[in-house]
Amino acid sequence: MNVVDPGHRAITPGELVTAIRRTHERLGGAVESLTDAQVLEPSRLPGWSRGHVLAHLVTLGAAAARQISAARRGELVDFYDGGRAGRDAAIEAGATAPAAEQVRALRQATERIEELLAGLAPVDWDRPVRFRNEVVLSMTLAWWRETEIHLTDLDLGPDSDSWPAELCDHLTDFLGSRVPAGTALVLVAPDGWTRELGRTRGAAVPRVVRGARSDLAAWLAGREPVRPVLDSAGGPLPELGPWPEATRPEPVP
Repeated sequence: MNVVDPGHRAITPGELVTAIRRTHERLGGAVESLTDAQVLEPSRLPGWSRGHVLAHLVTLGAAAARQISAARRGELVDFYDGGRAGRDAAIEAGATAPAAEQVRALRQATERIEELLAGLAPVDWDRPVRFRNEVVLSMTLAWWRETEIHLTDLDLGPDSDSWPAELCDHLTDFLGSRVPAGTALVLVAPDGWTRELGRTRGAAVPRVVRGARSDLAAWLAGREPVRPVLDSAGGPLPELGPWPEATRPEPVP
């Protein structure tokens, strides 16, 4: 199965696995020298320390592994063990752990994800999961975007301008539903890359928003772009809606 993004070449599961390994390497390199004091410092996410972000990634990694493992067995399980309350409790409990403990837990989580992905057969990518009522491929894409986005949230050096073009394309398509109803946007990057987002009735003129591809993706993801993202008409950028919700009906076990 391929991930088909309108307007560009599909990314294959094999390419996705390779991209995730590279993300894991960058993430591991960014956190390997963390100190206990740095873990307690604020991240770029309001109200969360770096420890909260790390604990979230560990918890998310366990949930992703849980989904993939169950799917291979032909089972459907809840995303988080203990639901949302269990997830929140695990993040709070792990947020103040020593740096070495958090880095070790994160490394174990990424190694487990890589182990599971390496063992997937072609048919496994289409197996249903409870996550967003989607399939294993969607779960894997979610892990990729979450690790890349939260790597920048850690504020340890890597920023959104290091996001690969394939990730920016995926984020742009995935987050296109955040464009407000009744608004149509044309995103334009200096390298000639463009993307049309949103829907309008009638002959409404789309708004043109310009910026580097990674900065446009960061804006859509609710992160501060490295360089300016500007409305060509000179007005304020549209206020984006919430993160996309699940679009498929509940899968049947």
